[in-house]
Amino acid sequence: MRLFVGIPLAESVVAGLTAVCNRLRSKEDSLRWSAPESWHITLQFLGSATAEQFDCLAIQLARVRSVPVPLRLDGLGVFDRAGVFLAKVELTPELIVLQSRVTEATARCGFVPEDRPYQPHITLARSKGEGGRQQLKSLKARTSAKPAFSGFVAREFLLYESHLGPDGAKYEVRHRFGLAAVHGE
Repeated sequence: MRLFVGIPLAESVVAGLTAVCNRLRSKEDSLRWSAPESWHITLQFLGSATAEQFDCLAIQLARVRSVPVPLRLDGLGVFDRAGVFLAKVELTPELIVLQSRVTEATARCGFVPEDRPYQPHITLARSKGEGGRQQLKSLKARTSAKPAFSGFVAREFLLYESHLGPDGAKYEVRHRFGLAAVHGE
């Protein structure tokens, strides 16, 4: 099974992102747009996991303690090398703490955190071939103005299983973990 840990989005954020995507997408573009129900903020991509690691994750992630996390989108952007159009997420102190605690918990189950710095984002579209890369450049040029997005407070994070298919990945929630005020924080 392919797993990752992420934060689901508030309905108001999904509505705002949907409006932006509807304005930007065209029938002629060669991008693979993500379905709004798949949007999330990844805390850690885990990849392939054994049944034992899955059981370990359920236990270790349930032990993660964090205050609810205020989240704000910070404009639109592109990961050129990966061919991804995205909504940037502001890297707040609370988000940094939660992401760090998640990676510490998953390490106890044999998962290694990525070497590169954490860049929270929401994947909105992916390029398909060279035509898609040109479309990303066009999108990048058209999104220089920062849209106004509503913020929200994350009160949970989720363990997702990713099912790959011909139309892209589908995500299944396997476990939910609440965030509550932590005594002393």
